[in-house]
Amino acid sequence: MSYFDGLPGKPPRERGIFCNRTMNMRSIKAIGYDMDYTLIHYQVEEWERLAYEHLRTRLLAHGYPVEDLRFDPELVIRGLIIDTELGNLLKVNRFGYVKRAMHGTSLLDFEPMRSAYARTIIDLAEPRFVFLNTLFSLSEACMYAQLVDLADAGKMPAGTGYEQLYRLVKSGLDEAHMEGRLKAEIIADPDRFVVLDPEAPLALLDQQRAGKKLLLITNSEWGYTDAMMRYAFERFLPNGMRWRDLFDVVIVQARKPDFFMQKSPLFEVVSEDGLLRPWIGPLKEGGSYLGGDATQVERSLGISGDEILYVGDHIWGDVRVSKSVLRWRTALILWELEEEVRAAYASRVDEARLGALMEEKEALELASCQLRLLAQRHREEYGLPEEAPSCDEVLARLGALKAALAELDDRIAPLAKAAAEVSNSRWGLLLRTGNDKSHLARQIERSADIYTSRVSNFLRYTPYSYFRSRRGSLPHDPSGEAPSPNPGP
Repeated sequence: MSYFDGLPGKPPRERGIFCNRTMNMRSIKAIGYDMDYTLIHYQVEEWERLAYEHLRTRLLAHGYPVEDLRFDPELVIRGLIIDTELGNLLKVNRFGYVKRAMHGTSLLDFEPMRSAYARTIIDLAEPRFVFLNTLFSLSEACMYAQLVDLADAGKMPAGTGYEQLYRLVKSGLDEAHMEGRLKAEIIADPDRFVVLDPEAPLALLDQQRAGKKLLLITNSEWGYTDAMMRYAFERFLPNGMRWRDLFDVVIVQARKPDFFMQKSPLFEVVSEDGLLRPWIGPLKEGGSYLGGDATQVERSLGISGDEILYVGDHIWGDVRVSKSVLRWRTALILWELEEEVRAAYASRVDEARLGALMEEKEALELASCQLRLLAQRHREEYGLPEEAPSCDEVLARLGALKAALAELDDRIAPLAKAAAEVSNSRWGLLLRTGNDKSHLARQIERSADIYTSRVSNFLRYTPYSYFRSRRGSLPHDPSGEAPSPNPGP
């Protein structure tokens, strides 16, 4: 067998790159990368537990009764929305309707959820709603839900409202990050926190040698960026090559999303320990900088708009703003996608059974509706067909259909429950709410030209791939039925 016979071809489904908007990689001249949860992946549970513990320590120091609280990695998922007015976490569909809700740490039944949100379309422009954009949000949301329970039990200071609880959590986490203690612990023990991916450096090398300009644009500080990139990348690079050699430009403390929207002073990093000096003028090839803005990057590279692809994990800070303001092409890294795809494919048989039963139910329901109309016409004595069955026959048939529907519902219920709990028993799949797309899926659809689980997935697709979006589906599209052999005139 020749080498060509053994070419790897497409990767496993869960390692695929999925396309919302057709994009030719050959037309991309520069690729910018975020770092955290993009180039560097973390052990999510370890990182978020550490962040949670720092937050709990801060709350304890201020006298809040949180000593018995523990981080629960299954409590929340990315893509939920916090309602700071009612103390709820929400899973919302693409139209803004609430499909599942949790007050504190307890899932709401249908009726209280309907009572709270029947007249509400979730709009993220309203300040009461907070979208959990990234995996960094999990510790924040877990603590918030637990504090709601404490407040409801009367264990928080009198007058502490749900919105105030969120501000308390948010400010506590922000302070923990600003003090630098959290990241210092990660630098001290990266084996515990970082998921190594030996294919990611090779994917970037392929892009660099194919003529792409590579950029690293991160909100992290220089010391943390340098330590993490050395740890995760340099062991997999050719001898003597440093991680900085991969990038034409490195920008730290970029302050995204403002980086894409506002002008900002620029400083050059002139020493390994992060010494800075003001910088005016074009960015130097191979230079490392702090601050600045995206327009400086475009001017220095001599390229702009859809010639630049930006890759990140934050829907708003990385993907949405770079697309809407600068018209850069965008790629979203969704670490959970691999488990999402595996879970979806593992449940295909049950999903098909559920689909078949639902089609059967729809047919019985339509027949029942038609018989109810026939019974109405009998009562009101109008519009009866000449050969219509008697009213008693119609009512008898309606009774039989009602019994058949009840029996069908008994078969559907466990399958529907299982489908709603695929991947996570509280929230189900990340990108679905029942048969519909989740709000997270809609955000990805609107903002990301392509999405995938990790940067190393570019390796098999190469810097020369043409990503083609699928034909968009509509409710009236054929659903796989065989066409009629005699379609008629």
